[in-house]
Amino acid sequence: MLFIDFSSAFNTIIPQQLINKLNLLGLNTSLCNWILDFLTGRPQSVRVGHNTSSTATLSTGAPQGCVLSPLLFTLLTHDCTAKFSSNHIIKFADDTTVVGLISNNDETPYREEVAQLVEWCGANNLSLNVSKTKEVVMDFRRTSADHPPLTIDSSAVERVSSTKFLGVHITEDLTWTTNTMSLSKKAQQRLHFLRRLKRASLPPPILTTFYRGTIESVLTSCITTLQRTVNTAAKIIGAPLPSLLDIFLAQCSGKATSIVKDSTHPSYHFFQLLASGRRYRSIRARSARLLNSFFPQAVRTLNSNHLTPL
Repeated sequence: MLFIDFSSAFNTIIPQQLINKLNLLGLNTSLCNWILDFLTGRPQSVRVGHNTSSTATLSTGAPQGCVLSPLLFTLLTHDCTAKFSSNHIIKFADDTTVVGLISNNDETPYREEVAQLVEWCGANNLSLNVSKTKEVVMDFRRTSADHPPLTIDSSAVERVSSTKFLGVHITEDLTWTTNTMSLSKKAQQRLHFLRRLKRASLPPPILTTFYRGTIESVLTSCITTLQRTVNTAAKIIGAPLPSLLDIFLAQCSGKATSIVKDSTHPSYHFFQLLASGRRYRSIRARSARLLNSFFPQAVRTLNSNHLTPL
């Protein structure tokens, strides 16, 4: 897995190049002209205290902090797709990851995919920050082979045992220890503020609202085994709180239900009805890692809730 870092991704957008792609996507001329006018001729200055710099006019990039900028960047990169069937490119705004399945020790498709991506970035005015780009190799074979370093623009990409992607720590052994410790530390730090509010004699409803907004949101961003923090928060508040298992099952059921309602969802094919049409077919798994992953659990949750298949 190659976790790519761009240098000032939003600032490098060329408006006219974006508009050309929007035209190919079928957006009408009026909307394209509006976006072009929005991105070009933008006055900008810096103010510190009572001092204001001279105004500079920008005609490249998208404004930082604008809700439209991530969408525009996503549309700009819509044609960045994998060339080989064994590879997959995951994009979330400017966070891009190349996932390659290596078979028979042949890394050629993966390395050619990376080379093609570098070429695509050059053609679209995107600069790769090789020093911050990381590679994680996940090899569960009994005898692991040596993987030569990946090189981008004559610079070797650093190979790490774990990295953070969209707030989740992904490790080479696909365990949750690193991520759990990070979430637990962040949640424990916020318990301090919950205690401060308790000493200020705030009522349990307000304390519960604070807990759900600042602590439960951290724990449920990627649910693991962090029930001890929930129990501590419940003692501070003086009121019962839903367990992480209950929250997980509710969120799992909600996500699975939304998938089976959308036939265009990439994961829709994982939910297949049995001949009876009343239950979903269980997903076979050879390993505990797959058995305890989302999709088998989601199927079990749907069947246990006796939801009517759509």
